[in-house]
Amino acid sequence: MADYPEAARPLAELQPRHRFFVGIDSDGCAFDTMEIKHKECFCPNTIKYWGLQPVSKYAREAAEFVNLYSKWRGINRWPAVVMVFDLLRERPEVLARHAGIPQANQLRAFIDSGFALSNDGLRDYISEHGHPELEQGLAWSEAVNATVADMVHGVPPFPYVRESLDMMQDRADMIVVSATPVEALTREWQEHKIDRYMRVIAGQELGKKAQHLALAAGDKYPPGHVLMIGDAPGDMKAAKANDALFYPINPGDEDQSWERFHKEAFQKFLDGTYAGGYEAALIAEFEAYLPGVPPWKQ
Repeated sequence: MADYPEAARPLAELQPRHRFFVGIDSDGCAFDTMEIKHKECFCPNTIKYWGLQPVSKYAREAAEFVNLYSKWRGINRWPAVVMVFDLLRERPEVLARHAGIPQANQLRAFIDSGFALSNDGLRDYISEHGHPELEQGLAWSEAVNATVADMVHGVPPFPYVRESLDMMQDRADMIVVSATPVEALTREWQEHKIDRYMRVIAGQELGKKAQHLALAAGDKYPPGHVLMIGDAPGDMKAAKANDALFYPINPGDEDQSWERFHKEAFQKFLDGTYAGGYEAALIAEFEAYLPGVPPWKQ
């Protein structure tokens, strides 16, 4: 896989020290940060920067559904905010208020452009396709990051995360696999002194999650020896794209998920009994947590 961002070189050059590999998502998976980031950082800035004050209640409901409580949980912020607009545009209560919801045609073009879906990627795209909507989007995204930096600290890893990392460190090579900016990831993992367990902390600047796994683990480990731990369908998709196994952290039941991983699942991964019926049962349970239809449509 020669085509990758220069920032991703540490992933491509990663050499195995163990026979097993584990990728771990960060927000909502290792750390209980999804709720505070979306409810206190993303939602207020989305309402402010996209003129959604007249329908703030419904904007918040749509944003929380997309980013926290649906099968789209954990998707990149750019397609997520467009999805929020689309949900609002068809909601009767919003139509009744004659609120102006962005069509987001310029953002959609950026999303489809092949440019990295990050602030740096948007800046590069703006240099070729300048438009006020794109500048507005960059201001929104930068404000989100600034609010996260100001607001999100002191949030510890879920129970059994630290114990699991300690248990795995002599058996598996571990990396962070995340769509969060690297600066925020590094700050959180260092704050709680668990960065020392990870070979690489990979965020959005290093490519998409599937790329992280492909670069770090592809063809470097035996079949069945690569595992992705995540709390969102995108994590599972990244795992399957790389023929990796997937361990789900169930939203709302994260403590129990990590306890089960620590006491049972990791050993099954090591002894070769994880794949098959055991993994399938965990995935079926996980998918039941994340609907595809918002509650106001049911």
